[in-house]
Amino acid sequence: MALMPYEEGPGWGSRRLHSPSATFTFASRTVSLRQDWRHLGVAAVVWDAAVVLCAYLETGGIDLRDRSVIELGAGTGLLGIVATLLGRIFLVCLFKAIYNCSAHVTITDRAAALEFLESNVQANLPAELRLRAVVKELTWGKDLDNFHPGSFDIILGADIVYLEETFAELLQTLEHLCSEKTVILLSCRIRYERDQRFLKMLRGLFSVYEVHYDASKDVHIYKAQRSGHKDDF
Repeated sequence: MALMPYEEGPGWGSRRLHSPSATFTFASRTVSLRQDWRHLGVAAVVWDAAVVLCAYLETGGIDLRDRSVIELGAGTGLLGIVATLLGRIFLVCLFKAIYNCSAHVTITDRAAALEFLESNVQANLPAELRLRAVVKELTWGKDLDNFHPGSFDIILGADIVYLEETFAELLQTLEHLCSEKTVILLSCRIRYERDQRFLKMLRGLFSVYEVHYDASKDVHIYKAQRSGHKDDF
């Protein structure tokens, strides 16, 4: 979920994670993020799963216009930032009002990561979009009454499936946040048998489909919805 040790092999990938910053281009903008592995660990670096899911959203397969979006375990905030930017970009292309119809994005993580997360979000969103992105504390399975049940159209998570003791709380959180029409997009590597166990648990509650696989980064994207519902996105 964040703030936990994480195994990463030696070489370029490890050096990249320990870099103080990471820069990407999405939604025709440069997104430059601070990283801080030394103090915050996995919560403060950009993982490939986030990059792959951002690229998937950029293809337009999921309509972000006028949607309520939440990101779980946001870390550096890349995914939530890109979702906010893409909500506006699609509207501009269709010549519709930016402010009334753009996506509203809630970007969440545990308390210890929020100040760092907020700094990245504020630094990478134009002034007119900052009110459309809210950074908020969310520890899975805790204080869920702070979030109205079923109030989100789209739930995003990148590389949040890796710590088995959090699986039950993550599923409880997904159930709480979902309505019958909510679309969940989870981007992850399948590293261990426990990851497969999570997918089995997820399929016990939702209809789950793999919608994309990036072979170069070995990252899968799964879409989940309440069983029996066909999405409108």
